[in-house]
Amino acid sequence: MTITQGFTAPGFDAVRDSFEANFTNNGEIGAAFSAYHRGKVVADLWGGVADQETGAAWEQDTMILVFSTTKGATAMCVNHLAQQGKIDVNAPVVRYWPEFAANGKSGITVAQLMSHQAGLAWVDDKMSLDDALAWEPVIRALEAQAPSWEPGTQHGYHATTYGWLAGELVRRVSGKSVGTYLRDEIAGPLDANFHIGLPAELEPRVAKLISMFPKGMSFDTAPEHDDNVVAILRQFMGPDTVLGKALTAPGGAFSDTEVFNLAKVRAAEVPAANGVADARGIARLYASCIGEVDGIRTLTAAQLDDAITQRTSGGNTVLFNMDIQFGIGFMLRSSLITLGGPRSFGHFGMGGSAGWADPDAELAFGYVMNKMDMGMAGDQRSSSLINAVYASL
Repeated sequence: MTITQGFTAPGFDAVRDSFEANFTNNGEIGAAFSAYHRGKVVADLWGGVADQETGAAWEQDTMILVFSTTKGATAMCVNHLAQQGKIDVNAPVVRYWPEFAANGKSGITVAQLMSHQAGLAWVDDKMSLDDALAWEPVIRALEAQAPSWEPGTQHGYHATTYGWLAGELVRRVSGKSVGTYLRDEIAGPLDANFHIGLPAELEPRVAKLISMFPKGMSFDTAPEHDDNVVAILRQFMGPDTVLGKALTAPGGAFSDTEVFNLAKVRAAEVPAANGVADARGIARLYASCIGEVDGIRTLTAAQLDDAITQRTSGGNTVLFNMDIQFGIGFMLRSSLITLGGPRSFGHFGMGGSAGWADPDAELAFGYVMNKMDMGMAGDQRSSSLINAVYASL
């Protein structure tokens, strides 16, 4: 039996029950969940094993890489700059990044870039992992890349390239890398543990990810694993599919998901995919976007309204035409993502992590775990926890 540690406010015992049920019924190994209501913590739970190899327990300060949940924090940085009048989301990207204009990209707006409409979901040329981690080679490649579809005519998930595109915009406007901007302007003042570019001294606190793939298999599936399940995965996520190219971009550098357990990957800035956080840090960031947390509000009500205005329509062409819709960097509520009220927003990460908020209910959530699952927009574990919070109100 997994021992759950942490806190739930009076009336929120069902959240603890749901957290414990994830270990009993949903294969949870190690995890944490945090929820805020009206700027105050109502749940802060953790438990299980952080590293199966060593048996180390999941502690109060354990963090883990959260894949695309990182995109939500990156979106906060862009929206924070827009709030200050330093970015006009309706302006062309080239106003801030002139070199971006090459190969038919001069008309792409910031809003299109942030809502996955730019047609830059992958890079055609091959690239090594070290080049991808170095930042500048990716920026040069994206500057040279021609869009894969006419920008603004459809949206397709920019699974990794979103981070460099948004991050370079932040760098051009603020003079800071997106990881530095997040630390200095948003996460740092809130004392929230969310890092894009993990400091070396925090490495001992990081839990080890447990892949959803069979051992020895990744996006570029090896032939010796050709059973029925792997064949299906190859059909939808193989290296020549649009999703496979988007997930492993730039140029196949991230074709092996095991690299996300490497310290050098966590230390770099990959602002779509390598954020390292704990659940309370994620929840705290989102809570500050919808109201004050200890006197700090990250996004004003007006900026939040703009950030969560839907900018896309129709199915996402990279994600099998799923109904996943976007504002300025944030996922929005849809027929597929039904959590919370109509203005709910946030971002999910590959494997299951999540950051989510509902401004009308004044709720914000963060969920992290090490055992990855196959859901594209959360899974039973996170949805059951969030629903338990709503049921407790």
